[in-house]
Amino acid sequence: MNGEMKREILALARSAHDLTESAYRAMPAVRGGAGWQDKQRVLLADMALHLLQTSLADGELAPEQLQRNLYAILNLSANFLPQPELAAAAASMLPPPA
Repeated sequence: MNGEMKREILALARSAHDLTESAYRAMPAVRGGAGWQDKQRVLLADMALHLLQTSLADGELAPEQLQRNLYAILNLSANFLPQPELAAAAASMLPPPA
């Protein structure tokens, strides 16, 4: 991928990320209430955009950031795909306790 294409993708991702976060903050839903699943879907999209930004950031891929992105995505996905393997996979992304 050339630098211009990468910059364009990241600019679009920033715009999408800003819109997604605004939409999430505007949603009044609370856990267990009406609209909660929709709010979680928007949050999942936000985390996917974080992963995109991490993946295309300049320099070496930051393992800690990638780990946080994957944890968030797996953790949120468990709300929609309740297989126990997802919860275990999410937990495996967390750093060991200090």
